[in-house]
Amino acid sequence: MMVKVDRLSYNFGPHWVLKDISFSLDKGEFLFLTGHSGAGKTTLLRLLYGALPVNRGRAQVAGYELNKLKKRQIPQLRRKVGVVFQDFKILPRRTVFDNVAMALEVRGMPRPHLERRVRAIVRAMGLETKSYSICERLSGGEQQRVAIARSMVANPELILADEPTGNLDFDLTMHLMDIFKQFHTYGTSVIMATHSREVLDCVPEARILHLQDGRIVTDSEPGLEEDVQ
Repeated sequence: MMVKVDRLSYNFGPHWVLKDISFSLDKGEFLFLTGHSGAGKTTLLRLLYGALPVNRGRAQVAGYELNKLKKRQIPQLRRKVGVVFQDFKILPRRTVFDNVAMALEVRGMPRPHLERRVRAIVRAMGLETKSYSICERLSGGEQQRVAIARSMVANPELILADEPTGNLDFDLTMHLMDIFKQFHTYGTSVIMATHSREVLDCVPEARILHLQDGRIVTDSEPGLEEDVQ
C-alpha cells in the first residue's frame, strides 16, 4: 500500500477544509483528484507531503505514519515522494539545470551520473536549450516544466501533482501526460489534481476521487464519466 488515509480532517481556524476523508492507493496506481476550487484538493496533497501536520485522523505515505512523523523524518519522506505544486517552489535565480540537479545532489549521487540524469529529464521536458537559463527569466509554462522535471528526476515511488498542466497549451499538456504515464508504467504511483477533462482522458485506467466541500463524494472506477468542473 502506497497511501492509506483514515478519517483525515483538517481546519484553518474555524473552517474545515477536509472532513473525515478516507481512501487508499495501491503501489503503482494512478489516482485523479477532482472538484471545484476550494474543495480541499491542494490541502490533501500538502498533508500527504508533510507540508501540513496530520492532527486529526491518520495517514500513511510510502511507509511513514504522518501523524507520528518527526521533523527529522520529513526529508526522508520527501526522497520517496516527488511533488509538483501550483506555485512551483523553484529557485528563481538558479538555472534550470541547477534546480533539477538539487533533487539528486541531496542524495549524494555521483556527478557524472547526476549530469546524465538531469540532461535526460530536461530534454524530455523540451527544455534542453534552456538548461543554463536563469529560471526567473522563463515563462510560467517553462517554470512549471522545471518543477515537473525536478519532481521526476530521482524516480520517486509516489508523485503528487497539483494541476501540473494548468499553465501549458494542449500539445505540451499531452506531451507531459505521456511522461507521467511512462513513470506510471514503470511502477510509480501518481496522485494528480486536475480540472481538465483532456487530462483525465489521457489515463482512462485511472481512478477518480471527487471532492466536494472537503468530503469525498465519489470514488469512480476507471472509465466512468466524472464532472470535473
